[in-house]
Amino acid sequence: MTVELITKDDLEQFRQSMLQDLKLLLTKRIEEPQKYLKSYQVKNMLKISGGTLHTLRANGTLKFTRIGHIIYYNYEDIMQLMEGTTKKPKR
Repeated sequence: MTVELITKDDLEQFRQSMLQDLKLLLTKRIEEPQKYLKSYQVKNMLKISGGTLHTLRANGTLKFTRIGHIIYYNYEDIMQLMEGTTKKPKR
């Protein structure tokens, strides 16, 4: 059986490597927003109530997709709504 010794330098190198990997993971996550958001995420993002979100869905201002009982919203559609570049549906 082989015995290996771990030195303080080895531990410091390991710590530096772990910190670098964690920083990379955290910055990558921030840069890549989710493509689809759930209702609670949209309400928090836009700072609106559930009723207001329902109205945006009902009048066609904000497109959505329903899968089962869960409603999803496209991140790009939300960003366009916030920028004021969405096209209102014709009635």
